[in-house]
Amino acid sequence: MIVTIDVHYKTDYAKTVLLFFENWQSENPSNVVTHITKDVMEYEPGSFYKRELPCILNALQTVSLDAIEIIIIDGYIYVDNEGKYGLGGHLYEALDKKFPIIGVAKTSFQSNKDTVVEILRGESKNPLFVSAIGLDKEVAAMHVKNMYGNYRLPYLLKLMDQITKED
Repeated sequence: MIVTIDVHYKTDYAKTVLLFFENWQSENPSNVVTHITKDVMEYEPGSFYKRELPCILNALQTVSLDAIEIIIIDGYIYVDNEGKYGLGGHLYEALDKKFPIIGVAKTSFQSNKDTVVEILRGESKNPLFVSAIGLDKEVAAMHVKNMYGNYRLPYLLKLMDQITKED
């Protein structure tokens, strides 16, 4: 089972969505779990993970992790070429390195060019930036590139993003 996770911040809470699917070519989720976190930390420039990681961990506590093979996050594993962790790296450590984590980002960082693989999907001329920990980044990029959907963002990642923004 693969799970993709994203957090959306509302005025006084954060909404975390866990979207589960069976395999890389899945067209539909097998399950969607929504979790609300009330006491969200303020955004701290340069330490985004401090805000998002607790929301993700709270949501993961509500589900069984037994069947999870890989976790996909909206963001980066590393924020620089020297291996400084971004959200994905901190999640990997927080989960005791039990699950490979794939980061899929829509914007580039100049400081982490060596830790990502740029992929083009559909007709888009704008790449996605794929990074990974616990899994080769080239393999992770191939998986994301081959996910279901005709557009830049794979269909299930787009669906998850839409669900996080719903009230």
